[in-house]
Amino acid sequence: MTKRATREAYGETLVELVEEGLDVMAVDADLAGSTKTSVLGAYDPDRLVDVGIAEQNMIDVAAGLALTGRTVFTGSFAVFGTGRCYDQIRNTVCDSKLNVKICPTHAGVTVGEDGATHQMLEDITLMRVLPHMRVLVPADYYAAKAAIRQAAHFPGPVYVRLGRHKVPLVYDDSFKGGIPFAGRVREGTDVTLAACGVEVSQALDAANILEKEGISAEVLDIFSVKPLDEETILASASKTGHVVTCEEHSIYGGMGSALAELLGEKLPVPCHRVGLSSFGTSANGDVLLHHFGLDGEGIAQATRDFLKA
Repeated sequence: MTKRATREAYGETLVELVEEGLDVMAVDADLAGSTKTSVLGAYDPDRLVDVGIAEQNMIDVAAGLALTGRTVFTGSFAVFGTGRCYDQIRNTVCDSKLNVKICPTHAGVTVGEDGATHQMLEDITLMRVLPHMRVLVPADYYAAKAAIRQAAHFPGPVYVRLGRHKVPLVYDDSFKGGIPFAGRVREGTDVTLAACGVEVSQALDAANILEKEGISAEVLDIFSVKPLDEETILASASKTGHVVTCEEHSIYGGMGSALAELLGEKLPVPCHRVGLSSFGTSANGDVLLHHFGLDGEGIAQATRDFLKA
């Protein structure tokens, strides 16, 4: 099975956008090699500004560049690129609806051996509560390319969550996504597994496991966490009558909370959230997915327990 990290799509997609005529720049905070914004810098050094280890300055520089009419992307790791500079994202970018795209990498527990301090599990929560911010969580390399393109062409602030870990390909280069967009990647009738990011491939694994036990699981890719594709989500929940959300993120305020809010207001059905309620720990990314019940078997077991309750 071919695997690619979502961060691999970042720099090369920015170069493609420049070649297509979009006035794109990137601002990074001493991590351009890891985030892959360095690919844009190698293509055209004038389009990458590296401010050093100064994430607050990174956002303010990006804001200033956006005021000149450019479409500006930022880098860094998710724990720094959202947490350390939250004030600047809130008060400078979002309050003024600036055309700045917050696209850090290394989100979630699949950062792996870097441990709890670098495993950002609260970023979706932080970004989705901000007025004017859109939140995209791509499932694989091709979805990441689509998310970066959607962000580039969508006016105003957009958050794109990218990862370090190589994940299975769910899509091919024809995937476009959307704002909003939720994709039905597997049909089912008994339960909806609504996943985002690296959990989409894990939810598909869970659906294969459950199928052998006579449980038909539908899998949705919640590509756009904010705004939600309400029509697709509600149609699936209405069909199956049960929803399990799966995210490599805290269960508090993340994608699962967003769906629970939607269902609570418009279609009350039983809903269970699979995610984390703790900090991470240090180990290989795949080991951590299993440890925290975020792999296919973990999701399948959570689903079994939920349907029996």
